[in-house]
Amino acid sequence: MRFYRRLHPFHAISFDLDDTLYSNQPIMVATDKKMVAYLNKSLSDYGINSQLYSFDFSFWTPFRQQVIAQSPELQHDVGLLREKTYYLGALSLGLTSVEADIFAATALVYFIEQRSNFILPQQTHDFLTFLKGKMPLVAISNGNVDTQKIGIAKYFTEHFHASIANKLKPDRDMFDKTCAALQICPEQLLHVGDCGKNDVFGAINAGCQTVWLNPYKVGKPLKVLPTLALDNIEQLAKILT
Repeated sequence: MRFYRRLHPFHAISFDLDDTLYSNQPIMVATDKKMVAYLNKSLSDYGINSQLYSFDFSFWTPFRQQVIAQSPELQHDVGLLREKTYYLGALSLGLTSVEADIFAATALVYFIEQRSNFILPQQTHDFLTFLKGKMPLVAISNGNVDTQKIGIAKYFTEHFHASIANKLKPDRDMFDKTCAALQICPEQLLHVGDCGKNDVFGAINAGCQTVWLNPYKVGKPLKVLPTLALDNIEQLAKILT
């Protein structure tokens, strides 16, 4: 545990999810492999010869870029951006608009199911239960993991995920909405996350206190110093007692 700023009293804790509460990278690698197989099978059902294409990132990236160029606001909603990407890609393969709509919607459902197909260790559940007994907890995520499916929704008083309505971190939007929902001042929120840009810089820019927790070493480096840095989530208990 390393302190970089004075820690003031706080009345709620917010958490980033991916790569903060669990290692997301191996989950996404496995999901990407499953998606290629799923997309091959699904599109072959529409009469597309999947042997002519490789439905990995190289196929979908140009359509993703096209969606962003047409609707820049979709950068804030990774799920909707993915769905629209699938839609344009399907149209390019000759599917009708109706077929492409159905294909894209079902592909997104499958993606979220697979990227949420993991089990958190009991230790994590026990610690979140402990924290919930101390003060309100909030999830603030740029991703789209299904918190119900992975069993952590019950710990959070509020859950904000980036969307058209909620701008991606490091924008202060979701931090401001968290404070408004809990009726607290920004300084009374302690945000925990792995990314030096999205979590630490974003929270400090919103006037919140921050914990840099980067156990899986994938978050972007610090742009500004956090309030404190932890080596593991359990160290939070030391500042609550």
